Amino acid sequence: MTFQHFQQIAEPAIRPAYAWDFEIREETPADALAREVLLDSAMGPERRLKTSERLREGNRPAPGLALAARGSGGDLIGTLRLWPVFAGGDRSALLLGPLAVAEKARSMGVGGGLMREALKRAADGGHRAVLLVGDAPYYARFGFKQAYTRRLTLPGPVARDRFLGCELIPGALAGAHGLVRAAIIPSLYCETTRLAA
Repeated sequence: MTFQHFQQIAEPAIRPAYAWDFEIREETPADALAREVLLDSAMGPERRLKTSERLREGNRPAPGLALAARGSGGDLIGTLRLWPVFAGGDRSALLLGPLAVAEKARSMGVGGGLMREALKRAADGGHRAVLLVGDAPYYARFGFKQAYTRRLTLPGPVARDRFLGCELIPGALAGAHGLVRAAIIPSLYCETTRLAA
């Protein structure tokens, strides 16, 4: 499925009035503490033990692809980040995650809004493919399929039916095989992601 096709099927025909009572923008360093609290609340502290975390450690998100959703009161209600990886060999791709939405904002379109915005920005930025580990029925609506990752492996255990890919450019993952590894982005500063409780 092409990204253009994804855009046509992923847009809801009717949006509830509350679906747009939030703003999506690029994350700032000031969002770090609220983001970590939201991630711990939504996913628990065991999120740091997951295989995908191995691809994020010591890295930072791809430029312009760390998003924050803020509610009408200005509070952080959603977060999504895309990380640079190599999808087997030197084939560049992005790793999506984690996607988290505050409990009070679930079923309001925040997660879907973050997904659409992230994929649009990734495509507009010339990125070719996105990988993730997540719930296949949820992510299928955005064009993610297990078929794209069949010959790829992650640096740790993962349920194969949850390892999904999306081609932003048709054929971007054709023939991809081997280990997915981090593509480290050098940083002039070190963001603290493991904040003290």
